[in-house]
Amino acid sequence: MTVAFLLTTLVIVATPGTGVIYTLSAGLSRGTRASLVAAFGCTLGIMPHVVAAMTGLAAVLNTSAVAFQTLKLLGVAYLLYMAVRMWRDRSEIVVSGQTEPLSAGRVIWSAVLLNVLNPKLTIFFFAFLPQFVRPDEPGALLHMVALSGVFMAMTFVVFGIYGACAAAVRSQVVSRPRVVLWMRRTFAGAFVALGARLALTDR
Repeated sequence: MTVAFLLTTLVIVATPGTGVIYTLSAGLSRGTRASLVAAFGCTLGIMPHVVAAMTGLAAVLNTSAVAFQTLKLLGVAYLLYMAVRMWRDRSEIVVSGQTEPLSAGRVIWSAVLLNVLNPKLTIFFFAFLPQFVRPDEPGALLHMVALSGVFMAMTFVVFGIYGACAAAVRSQVVSRPRVVLWMRRTFAGAFVALGARLALTDR
């Protein structure tokens, strides 16, 4: 493991994207615990992409336009669904106690789907991991597994920090109904923007 890998991973993980937006939303809406659960779900959603990259599925997505477009459209549809759900949410946010609390399983499931339905992640790992592993070195596969584990650990930590920071200002946000309304609309708009960006990406 090199410093270059750690720095590259940190930059990639810290760059705001779908997972960060979802974790921030969870932190502001439901507190620290929900943000950590969301961060865990987003991290868990990376695993299928790592496995796909190691088993060659990334190569299929990279060469098959139909497979890539199908998964991409599913991802866009889910992002738009998240945007609509966020825009239409009128539930009250309270600091102590929660109204209609979401189960940890539901938060994790939503977070996992956000990452799983993004074909760019699979292709990213297909291109990213081999840069730091020599194919002729002994135990190359185990090395890739170890690097993937580090990537996932950093994802959880960074997303957790994002969520904790959001949860820290939660009490100031929830006391202002108009701020809550615009916060939800901002997150809804962010999901739409992310969906549009995914829809316009090529392999």
